[in-house]
Amino acid sequence: MEFKAKKILIITGDFVEDYEQMIPFQMLTMVGHTVHAVCPGKKKGETIKTAIHDFEGDQTYTEKKGHNFALNEDFDAIDAKNYDGLYIPGGRAPEYLRLNDKVVAMVKHFLEANKPVAAICHGIQILTVTGLIKGKTLTAYPAVGPEVTLAGATYKEIGVDQAVVDGNLVTSPAWPGHPALISKFLGLLGTKFTSA
Repeated sequence: MEFKAKKILIITGDFVEDYEQMIPFQMLTMVGHTVHAVCPGKKKGETIKTAIHDFEGDQTYTEKKGHNFALNEDFDAIDAKNYDGLYIPGGRAPEYLRLNDKVVAMVKHFLEANKPVAAICHGIQILTVTGLIKGKTLTAYPAVGPEVTLAGATYKEIGVDQAVVDGNLVTSPAWPGHPALISKFLGLLGTKFTSA
């Protein structure tokens, strides 16, 4: 593996989807990147509650209690300019995170600076309020598709295990897409894997 370690920001909150928070945090850390998970109104060491969303044959996902996830940086201390990439997990957290002006300003920074951004499931709801995805092609959990269209972007319906890349932005519909999403995000970050 050849790469320069990058700093990645994860903006998260209570009732984020469990897998969409934990797995990318662990995967990105595992390959050697510095990953900071932050939540408005919370400090380093405090926890957020997660929710497990599953696909069990119902008309929509089911929701179960997840885990407590410890934040590793203070939201108020974050300067987005100091980060190389952004990951936005889904779940219910994006519904209220997109109402926070500082969250939106941080996300806008990454988009305007053309830094790598990965978003999954309902995390795309935060992208839709930035005013910066017009003309882009992206995916999301299908129930978020109309918001993508209203924001002036093209919603692409794909398999739940796939991801869409448009410039510096990579999106996926749900956690089964982690392998595709994280692989493409690592590519945007310049992380290259080579066999020995």
